Amino acid sequence: MALLEAQARWAREWLFDAALPLWWTVGADPAGGFHEKIALDGSPVAASRRLRVQARQAYAYMEGGRLGWDGPWREAARHGLDFLLAHYRRPDGLFRTLVAPDGRPLDETADLYDQAFVLFALAQAHIAGLGGDELVAAARALVTQLQAERGHPAGGFEEASPRVLPLRSNPHMHLLEANLAWVAAGVAEPFADVARGIVALAATRLIDPGTGAIGEYYDGDWRFMAGEAGGVREPGHQFEWAYLLDHVGPVLGLDHRAESRRMYGFGARFGIDPVRNAAVFALDAAGQVSDPRARLWAQTERLRTALIFAGAETDAAARAAYVAGAEEAFAALQAYLDVPVRGLWRDQWLADGSFVEEAAPASSFYHILSAVAVLLEAGRAA
Repeated sequence: MALLEAQARWAREWLFDAALPLWWTVGADPAGGFHEKIALDGSPVAASRRLRVQARQAYAYMEGGRLGWDGPWREAARHGLDFLLAHYRRPDGLFRTLVAPDGRPLDETADLYDQAFVLFALAQAHIAGLGGDELVAAARALVTQLQAERGHPAGGFEEASPRVLPLRSNPHMHLLEANLAWVAAGVAEPFADVARGIVALAATRLIDPGTGAIGEYYDGDWRFMAGEAGGVREPGHQFEWAYLLDHVGPVLGLDHRAESRRMYGFGARFGIDPVRNAAVFALDAAGQVSDPRARLWAQTERLRTALIFAGAETDAAARAAYVAGAEEAFAALQAYLDVPVRGLWRDQWLADGSFVEEAAPASSFYHILSAVAVLLEAGRAA
């Protein structure tokens, strides 16, 4: 418990004293929106801007405010949200994927994954009191448009209209996250039904009944894609889905704890490199490593889910295993955050023990905040 308290204290200081100030003072463009990356020397990187980054950075500052950061979190969150709403919405109500720094459209694709993050950012803004009924109306309109244009007869959503294959589980994971956020905020319609539909899809189609693991790529009838693609299993997504399938309990009253624990178990058993003690990027369907890179985000998802499961576990041995996983994930995360400019991070840890030397991607902040929020709560409980 003392170790958990120390980890939480370290994470709080890193977040409040370094990361949140840096990604606002350097990571935000005064002309509007957030930069995609900050170089490891602390300078912003000029680049086109993805929709998901604006949504994620807006969330990061709303979550920072909720956790108690006394910096200008409202201003920062509105900075990202206003840029998103002003420059990414298409005439049909969906949101384009990419714009120039000045807001000019560069890619009109309405990626399903990106729509999920718009819904999520709108939910977080509603919770944070950064808007009124217009946020609820915008979210409902987006869900209605997705259902009308991309609803799949067997459940879930198509990637695009006309159809594009493969279908993917990952956008559905984030759509589940976003719709659960709306329900938790007290706005059930239509978000609760959408969330229930995605949970049913996962339980009946997306999860491999033989291993309990969730896949990445599916054919048009929600069967695993033929060949190598159909066998891809990402440990980070096992942890992330496991957290969400556990979270549907308090939010929707559904019990998928057995599936969530089995899914976490697959990721923990096969997906942790014994040398780096870090979650690798990808496995095959049998659990053999197919991509040994260890991405930062996967460590945060392992940390968050292990802490949640440890807090709910009554069996001492099982709880100890989850705590050990959380401590291992936190140690791995610290390796990524060990950079010359405090508040930045590395993203890819290679099998030979080296990190890819590249600018810190803003998109990782969302994952870090999600895990740190749970860590701080666990530290207070400890």
